Amino acid sequence: MTKAEQITSRVDALRSWMRQHNLSAFIFPSTDPHTSEYVPDHWKTREWISGFNGSAGTAVVTLTRAALWTDSRYWLAADEQTAGTPFEVMRCSRNVATTDELIEWISKERQAPAGDDEEAPMVGIDGWCVAQSYAVGLQGAVDAAGMTLCTDRDPAAVLWTDRPSLPASPIELQPLEYAGETAESKLQRIRETVGEAGANATIVTQLDDIAWTLNMRGTDVHCTPVFVAYLMILPDSATLYVDAAKLSPEVRRYLDGINVQTAPYQTIADDLSRSRGLRGLCFLIDPDTTNSAIYNYLAMADTLDSRSVFPDDFYANAMNIAISNAAPITVPIVEAECPVAQMKTLKNTAEIRGMHSAMLKDGVAMVKCLRALSQIIRQGQDLDSLDITEMGVDKMLTAFRAEQEGFRDISFDTIAGYGHHAAIVHYEASPETDIPLKPHGLLLLDSGAQYVDGTTDITRTIALGPLTYEERRDYTLVLKGHIRLATAVFPKGTSGTQLDVLARYAMWQDHKNYGHGTGHGVGSFLSVHEGPHQFRMNWMPAPLRAGMTITIEPGIYIAGSHGVRIENTMLIVEDDSPVNQSPIDEKANVQSGAWLRMEPLTLCPVDTKPIVMEMMAPDEVAYLNNYHARVREALLPLLTDEDDRHWLIKATEAI
Repeated sequence: MTKAEQITSRVDALRSWMRQHNLSAFIFPSTDPHTSEYVPDHWKTREWISGFNGSAGTAVVTLTRAALWTDSRYWLAADEQTAGTPFEVMRCSRNVATTDELIEWISKERQAPAGDDEEAPMVGIDGWCVAQSYAVGLQGAVDAAGMTLCTDRDPAAVLWTDRPSLPASPIELQPLEYAGETAESKLQRIRETVGEAGANATIVTQLDDIAWTLNMRGTDVHCTPVFVAYLMILPDSATLYVDAAKLSPEVRRYLDGINVQTAPYQTIADDLSRSRGLRGLCFLIDPDTTNSAIYNYLAMADTLDSRSVFPDDFYANAMNIAISNAAPITVPIVEAECPVAQMKTLKNTAEIRGMHSAMLKDGVAMVKCLRALSQIIRQGQDLDSLDITEMGVDKMLTAFRAEQEGFRDISFDTIAGYGHHAAIVHYEASPETDIPLKPHGLLLLDSGAQYVDGTTDITRTIALGPLTYEERRDYTLVLKGHIRLATAVFPKGTSGTQLDVLARYAMWQDHKNYGHGTGHGVGSFLSVHEGPHQFRMNWMPAPLRAGMTITIEPGIYIAGSHGVRIENTMLIVEDDSPVNQSPIDEKANVQSGAWLRMEPLTLCPVDTKPIVMEMMAPDEVAYLNNYHARVREALLPLLTDEDDRHWLIKATEAI
């Protein structure tokens, strides 16, 4: 059976199940009970039903139609992966389809509103795998369309016969030399922030937030060193809801020492439904990161529906125990951003030191890989194709990284896209799509690694030989955008949206643009994508602050031809450089911390061969030359192979 036939069979089975449960449509989001970007295999229900494996998207199946919404990063990939299946690809401008878009599409099957004797169509979604804020928006859209919403069903629990089990990897401690702050200190700061918001308890649900708070790491999620758990923080204690099999004696002693109790992962629903034990507590809950089921246990303990049915062990145990113990009171809730989100974005001295260390090691690995690739190019200049494929480049780079001290994993699946594949923003080569490189055109290489002291994220676009003028022009436009944003000096309080245009200005003049964001935060041996601060066209109000990391990664993608992206990870620092000031604003400008700038953490040469020099401004050339001098100074002492050293010196020559 082909993959397309498998997907079609699953959709047919789902529709039979939907008829049994009086559902007209079912929505499959991309996330898990922890609103993760990258989720454990157990919760990849959207991929299971649609076949699409991108990190962002929403699948919807009705009794007669099926559709997949995703953003511009994945349009081409989604078309390929859903070909021959019942799914049509819906192109949306953001990484999550709006509730109005989904419900409008679902409602098109209804030719007339429900009459008095006609049951309103029911739309289903798993309340454990959708954020409360999204569920509220979905409820509003469903109500407006004259439908009803059901959040207590999980068809995958019945139909996904070989569904992966919940991950059970062991947890390890993150040494204080890398964390830079004790878990006791972090818990105290969280309690203080919660108190300032008018609450005295909170539930931390995002996995990287929990790992950061407790100075613990795991391997439950692909490429991200986290573990599946919830963390309830009360005024004088805390409870970590986690599979006991993950806890070594050392970890248990550590948790006891910081006054953190443990309980089985599935029992959080039971504990929340025992609202008698929560009297006197007011919970700060982030509706954007807390799933709808958890939220409703707190907010509606007196209205639990005893008819709820969760067929698999996790859902049955959690919900049925909760129902039997429900108490007729509600627990006060203060809706606010989880305080951990902002705390972990501001890197302390130890974390910054670790990021610099990780970037040095990553730079060495990148130089070794690019030098080896240049040798392959030279040897194959007169051949039709080079003796390496896209997957071969990925394997080679990962091997060089694995040689570095403290390497743990890659930080995301490597994007090695040659030629037209580079125009697929988040392309990932597979045995079916892997192609050999040729001695011409561009290779886009977007990759990163997890080291015990830091996380890296870097993109380089490399000329493999002769290029067209359009390829060179697009490369130069992207480089100009990268440099313009990298050299920005901006006042404290500026958001990434206010600066995003700097990366796009040059290419806009050429009527070109890209659909993804320009930059995101990077964790400290944590998630490669960290927020809430970003560089993005749409409004992101989170202010940029000294101590934050953020990437700069503009790109241009020409379908069927080529793609270009150049990315460095940056550190936001205070700008105390002297400037010419008029008397009227002198005092404002010299305030400590009033102005910010960025300095590059990433250390790796940028390919200068594709640059159209007449397009470059003098200050842009100066920035690139200064950056290359810094790369050469930092990496040359770490390279022992003379060929690597010679390549680095050549690659960082002033232009």
